[in-house]
Amino acid sequence: MIDRQSFRLAGMAEIGERDLTLLLPQDVGDAAAAPGAAEDCEAEPSPLERLDSMVGLGAVKHDVNDLVSLLSNARQRAAAGLPAPRISHHLVFTGPPGTGKTTVARLYAELLHSLGVLPAARLVEVTRADLVGQYVGHTAQLTKEVFTSALGGVLFFDEAYTLTPEGASGNGFGREAVDTLLKLMEDHREEIVVIVAGYTEEMERFLASNPGLASRFSRTVEFENYSTDELVTIVERHASASGYEYHPDALAALHAHVDGLPRDRSFGNGRLARKLLEKMVTRQARRLADLELPSVGDLRTLLPEDLPTGVPAAVGGRVRHSGAVL
Repeated sequence: MIDRQSFRLAGMAEIGERDLTLLLPQDVGDAAAAPGAAEDCEAEPSPLERLDSMVGLGAVKHDVNDLVSLLSNARQRAAAGLPAPRISHHLVFTGPPGTGKTTVARLYAELLHSLGVLPAARLVEVTRADLVGQYVGHTAQLTKEVFTSALGGVLFFDEAYTLTPEGASGNGFGREAVDTLLKLMEDHREEIVVIVAGYTEEMERFLASNPGLASRFSRTVEFENYSTDELVTIVERHASASGYEYHPDALAALHAHVDGLPRDRSFGNGRLARKLLEKMVTRQARRLADLELPSVGDLRTLLPEDLPTGVPAAVGGRVRHSGAVL
């Protein structure tokens, strides 16, 4: 209830002392709390609810919820005439690809908008190619144009470390983009939130490449590889959304297959889950092509033989590969 009250108060222009102590029916979140509440239950879930519904990401959810609580508390303290802590909204997302960083960034933009921190819930995604020009002066111009397009919302820069590649000259165009970005962030500190993302080690090097980066990006959210169980759940969700279901034996084989994949830099996490389902659907279609009139059950059900060749097989309690790969 307190969380719901915080979000309700965050949307109010003026908050009185009574507002801080009063809980309303909509703060209860129960269908029986008020007449017509059943219709509200069908409304689109809040950004925090959508974040909570994502598979895995326990540490990420904890960090984002803490930040939202801090922002809500600061707003309430200010409304009550109490000193409010100065909070940096810029974030660093670290971790392997395919772990939901872009999705969480989009939800973060919506959360900041709902809390009154930003006027819009807009997310602008950029890469090095959007910022770095081909001649002197071009980079600063491009960076300013991209930055301006994101004002009022969130600028999300994936693989930000590519601006400062290891061993590169200190006067490259990438570093010019960093300097320009830092100057713009200082000039528009209340008008935009910037999220930089990438592999953990590379992002540590990126932040260390310029003292201004470390001071402006003081909060890091770490994204970890999905576990085997989480990836199987993701594949199941994708399959269900597309009208497919797994035979129990297929689920066991899928679990063994995912569990046997090395968690190295090539591990795709959520992207791997999508590709795996695509391959299984393709192999199922090939298998059913021999049937003159497949049943609805045939069309819906994915079997162990629909897994790509090279599925790791459990032998003596250990997983081995048969040689082929995805």
